[in-house]
Amino acid sequence: MYLNKEVKEDIFKKHGGSGKNTGSAEGQIALFTFRISHLTEHLKRNRKDFNTERALVSLVGKRRSLLDYLKKKDIERYRAIVKELGLRK
Repeated sequence: MYLNKEVKEDIFKKHGGSGKNTGSAEGQIALFTFRISHLTEHLKRNRKDFNTERALVSLVGKRRSLLDYLKKKDIERYRAIVKELGLRK
């Protein structure tokens, strides 16, 4: 599987502060970004996989909600995570 325990721990360690801090907004945004990029590559190969497309749209919406929350709470953390992950906007 593409997203095992070690990969998740590395993502949270890099963006969330520690491997166990799975509740931080930055860690969750980074995890969603990783999953979105994986699903995007899958959809490039399998254009008619509409269930995956629906899951991708859902993940993008969740990430957008977390980014909006972070922007409202702490604009500096928002700017840092957007720059670090290379997200638009």
